[in-house]
Amino acid sequence: MPSVLQVDAGGASQAVLSSDASSPVQPDRFQSYLQLVAAKARGQGISQMAIDSVLGGLTFNPRVVALDRAQPGSSPGTPPPFWSYYNRHIGAARIKGGRDALADNAGLVGQIEAQYGVPAKLIIAIWGKETFYGRIKGDFDLARSLATLAYEGRRRDLFEGELIALMKMVDRGVARARMLGSWAGAFGNPQFLPSVYLRVARDGDGDGDADIWNDRADTFASIANYFRDAGWRAGEPWGVKASLTQGFDRSGLGTRLVSPACPRVYARHSVWKTVSEWRNLGVVPLGSIADQTMATLFEPDGPGQGAFLLTGNYRIILHYNCSNYYALSVGLLADEIAR
Repeated sequence: MPSVLQVDAGGASQAVLSSDASSPVQPDRFQSYLQLVAAKARGQGISQMAIDSVLGGLTFNPRVVALDRAQPGSSPGTPPPFWSYYNRHIGAARIKGGRDALADNAGLVGQIEAQYGVPAKLIIAIWGKETFYGRIKGDFDLARSLATLAYEGRRRDLFEGELIALMKMVDRGVARARMLGSWAGAFGNPQFLPSVYLRVARDGDGDGDADIWNDRADTFASIANYFRDAGWRAGEPWGVKASLTQGFDRSGLGTRLVSPACPRVYARHSVWKTVSEWRNLGVVPLGSIADQTMATLFEPDGPGQGAFLLTGNYRIILHYNCSNYYALSVGLLADEIAR
C-alpha cells in the first residue's frame, strides 16, 4: 500500500514508534477519545451524518494493536537475501496470475496506459502485489482499525488523519458498508489509505463511482493516476538488471545525498550517472535503457550478488511503498508479466 511506514536498509517495514511498544493501552478511555476526534472532524466541515456513520458504535480492537506491534522488521537486523524474498513473495503463481490478468484486461488497461502514460504491466503488477489480483483485500472494519491505531497513540497524527479522511469519503458518497480492508487501514484492489483515495481515486468507467473495491476500470485508473500524480515519466523503465566487469571499482560511488523520505532506503543507492557513464565504468545494462537516462547503481545483496541500474521511475514505485524489496519486486513482476 502507499507507504505509512519507514523501512530498514533491506526493505523490511519498520514501524515509526513514538512511545515504547510495550506501553499499556487503556481502552476504557476510547470513547472519550472518539469525542475529541468528532470535534476535530466538525471543525473541518465534515457533516454530522458522516461523523455518526464512521464513529458510531465503534469499540477498541486489541487484535489490531497486536498485529501492529508484531510487524516483521520492527526490530533492526540483517534482512534476508533479496532473491529469497522475491521468490517467496512473488513466485510462479503470481507471475502467471499477472499474465492472465493482463491478457484478460488488455483493452481496458491499454486504454488507461494511453491516457495516463503508466505502463499496463506496472498497473497489473501493483494490483498483483497488493491483493493478488483482488483475491486478498482484507475484511477489517476500517473505521474500527483506524480509530484503534489512532487511540493507541504511537502514530496518532497519521491514523487520526486517516480516520477523519474516512469521514470525508462518506461525505463524498462512499457507502459505510464498503469500508472494509486491512488491519492497518488500507483498502480496495490497490490498498489505498483514505487520504490517498481522496487524492487520486478515479472513476475509470464514467459511472460516477470510483469503486476501487470491485470495479477494474476504477482500480486501474486509480493506480495509474497515483503514479502519474507522483511524477512517473512515460517511456522510461523503472530500471534494468546489470552486470559489472571483473574488478569493478566501487570507491567514490557512495551517495552524499540525504533524503528526508526513507533515508535508509535511499542510502543504499549510489551516486547518479547517465547510463553511458555507467557503461564507461564497466556497468553493462542487461535490458533496454537509453544511454542518456540518469540511473543509480544498486546491489541489494552486496557486491557480486546481483546489480540493478535504477531510474527516477523506481523512486516513484518507492512512493507507493518505501522498501527496496517492494519496489524491486514490483518492477521485476511487471517485466515478467509482459514477457
